[in-house]
Amino acid sequence: MINTVLAFKDYNVIKGIWGSPWVGMKNFNLFFDNPMFWPLVKNTLLISGYLLLAGFPIPILLALMLNEVRSGRFKKIVQMVSFAPYFISTVVMVSIIMLFLSPRLGFVNIAMNGLGLDSINFLGEPEMFRSIYVWSDIWQTAGYTAVIYLAALAGIDPTLYEAAKVDGASRFQKIVHVDLPGILPTIMIVLILNVGSVMAIGFEKIYLLQNPLNLVNSEIIATYVYSVGLLNANYSFATAVGLFNSVINLILLTTVNSLAKRFSNTSIW
Repeated sequence: MINTVLAFKDYNVIKGIWGSPWVGMKNFNLFFDNPMFWPLVKNTLLISGYLLLAGFPIPILLALMLNEVRSGRFKKIVQMVSFAPYFISTVVMVSIIMLFLSPRLGFVNIAMNGLGLDSINFLGEPEMFRSIYVWSDIWQTAGYTAVIYLAALAGIDPTLYEAAKVDGASRFQKIVHVDLPGILPTIMIVLILNVGSVMAIGFEKIYLLQNPLNLVNSEIIATYVYSVGLLNANYSFATAVGLFNSVINLILLTTVNSLAKRFSNTSIW
């Protein structure tokens, strides 16, 4: 953290971090005045927001459904199938996506051709990039996140279910009045952490899925820092952009944590 002072210097390899001259806010101004600034912020927020809105409730629903399954064998199979994709590496996951969505040999396009539809170059269509990224990420991580909620459901007092049964509550009413209130603190903690990482969306997967055709919607702050700051050895500029990202994340995290503490009495500090 001490070396983030590099963001306020004109880094010189010979002089080192502490010997390099101070330039104040120059690197930040270069980024803010860059024509790419707003498109980068927009792409980062749109992908992160899409992922948060679509991906946050799905693990909760999956956990609630699995909690209602009475067949232990079926429950274990579903857990294994939904949990297994989490262990697939990012490179392999991107390879799978590319193979499935290939314009000529991809399974999706072959199925579309069988239905009499024309092939689509999915990764070459900028407007499709966000959906491809988000839904493949949900498929990969939903099962893992659902385990957190299943653990929270396991900690609910069984007497609450017995009381609900005595009162004649249906399964849906048990979910609404027992399950959801029981896992609400866990939901709030996961939400706070997710919002706190909105600007820190994964670099590797987006970078690997990028191509010149979808760059208009796939270029985010992290990939821009890599291509402009690191590949061009402009370390001071890269550090300034990274620090900007971290400050925004900290502000979001603090704000959401304060709101959660005020309205639900749940927070991470």
